[in-house]
Amino acid sequence: MKKLSIIIPVYNEEKTVGKLLKKVLSVKFPVASVEYIVVDDGSTDASATAISNFQFPISNYKFIKHKRNLGKGAAVRTGLQKATGDYIVIQDADLEYNPADIIRLLHELEKSKKPVVYGTRLKRLPNLKKDEHTPVFLMHYVGNKFLSLTTSILYRHWLTDMECCYKLMPREALTKMQLHAKGFDFEPEITAKLLKRGYKIAEVTIVTRPRSYQEGKKLYALRDGTKALWTLLKYRFVE
Repeated sequence: MKKLSIIIPVYNEEKTVGKLLKKVLSVKFPVASVEYIVVDDGSTDASATAISNFQFPISNYKFIKHKRNLGKGAAVRTGLQKATGDYIVIQDADLEYNPADIIRLLHELEKSKKPVVYGTRLKRLPNLKKDEHTPVFLMHYVGNKFLSLTTSILYRHWLTDMECCYKLMPREALTKMQLHAKGFDFEPEITAKLLKRGYKIAEVTIVTRPRSYQEGKKLYALRDGTKALWTLLKYRFVE
């Protein structure tokens, strides 16, 4: 792979975005070059200022601002329009995901010879002492497993963690798609459309540090899970 584009959507992450940028820029990715595309999705806190003031030690980055909040999917789509890499990967700005794990996806891409690689957090039983220690997080675990099983049945391709943020995808595949999602329904939409177009997806285990709603978590299991289920069902039969 000659070039990797890392898209970083940001919405009200003033406490973490600077730390995340330092962390992702410190990783030595096994590719010829990397470009970083940061999209502030109409933050109402100081996120945009933190990004503007960040001292990027490289020139290969782009910073784009939405005038108002449009949703994670919309921010990713904006990033895709500016991306020039051979492959795309999305990096959340909340520090739940460790950027070093992207290396695992890149290695799996070479090893598996499949054109798409997803991270997976769910090749395990629920950890009631750590990740799933509260009813809310347990509900997220069960919901994600259900959505992944639904994906596997509808699209006849086994996946354990369809909702995982880390998706390593060829840019060529994405530029040929018409994407509509504005929010967290981006994950099921892109998965459905990749699988319907015959792209095989490999998975590699990653570890995350889930944060609470008090820390700024924005995904809600019932609301966003219902929307994800509808998206999976819809794109099985349209487009």
